[in-house]
Amino acid sequence: MNSSPPPINVAIVAVPEVTVSTLYGMLDLFSSPGRDWQFITKGEAGEQRMRPYIVARSEESFKAVNGVTVVPDFTFANCPAPDIVCIPDFFVNPGESISGQYVPEVEWLLAVYGKGAVLASACSGAMLFGEAGLLVDCDATIHWGYISTLTNNYPGVRVKTNRSLVFSGEGHRIIMAGGGSSWQDLALYVIAKSVGLKEAVEVAKVYMLEWHDLGQQPFCALAGRKHGTDAIIGGVQEWLAHNYRHSSPIARMVEKSQLSERTFIRRFTKATGMKPIDYVHAVRLEEAKQMLEMSPQAVEAIAEEVGYQDASFFSRLFRRKVGLTPAQYRLRFGVLSRVLSV
Repeated sequence: MNSSPPPINVAIVAVPEVTVSTLYGMLDLFSSPGRDWQFITKGEAGEQRMRPYIVARSEESFKAVNGVTVVPDFTFANCPAPDIVCIPDFFVNPGESISGQYVPEVEWLLAVYGKGAVLASACSGAMLFGEAGLLVDCDATIHWGYISTLTNNYPGVRVKTNRSLVFSGEGHRIIMAGGGSSWQDLALYVIAKSVGLKEAVEVAKVYMLEWHDLGQQPFCALAGRKHGTDAIIGGVQEWLAHNYRHSSPIARMVEKSQLSERTFIRRFTKATGMKPIDYVHAVRLEEAKQMLEMSPQAVEAIAEEVGYQDASFFSRLFRRKVGLTPAQYRLRFGVLSRVLSV
């Protein structure tokens, strides 16, 4: 029996000047892969693929600049060996040098980087890379308010203000995100590269990242998950999950249930909260959404592959249920997939 791979260790560095929303936001996002999508869609949490923890020079709790108490999990000396290290943004005066203020953090970063860890920063966190001498003659990015901090204090650094993510260092193991909410892009990229593209897209959907103006509809898993204690309905749900392309799926489900059509419809609706025809559409559209995210196939080909001979009907149905046309959905989520798969 194959055992699951151990979770990926993600150390998130905390200093008293840390932005707590980013610190704990990273903790939430890196805790999500493998766990939250299954919980949202099936009602049972999956196996967590990443193990994030907060690390600092001391295990003693401290108040961050906004007054929130931060409780580190480990010190630099006793934390598990990190595969990935993330540095949230922190409040320092723009343009001023931080030389000598973060010696323990810098020494630890150099040690774990030398052992192969990936280093990632959000916003002003990139200054620690400068302090560690890791940005000499390298591209970098940072919040626009801190550009002069890099250029004035770390000679040779090339700041790319027009890029959300910048990769530098040996094997591109140094990843930097700019300001604002770009730490979310950073987290999604790290998840995609270390766990998988599928899991990164799932995290983006669970947390509705970047697309809040669209509402929840495009992010929802359309198919109902429940069948309760009705084993017969659970059986036909399982059959449909693998046979949604069937030209007459409802008739086949009725046949498999060995119930009358009226009784089947009544019991199916009670068990799932959806009429059989609506459930079939939901399963097919959920599959179509994944294909639009991951493949370059034409909409017409996707429609046929999930069970619709009439591509126009498929497009209208998709728009009504998802809130976007297939082309709009691909533009939104397909771009995310392409970016994260680079």
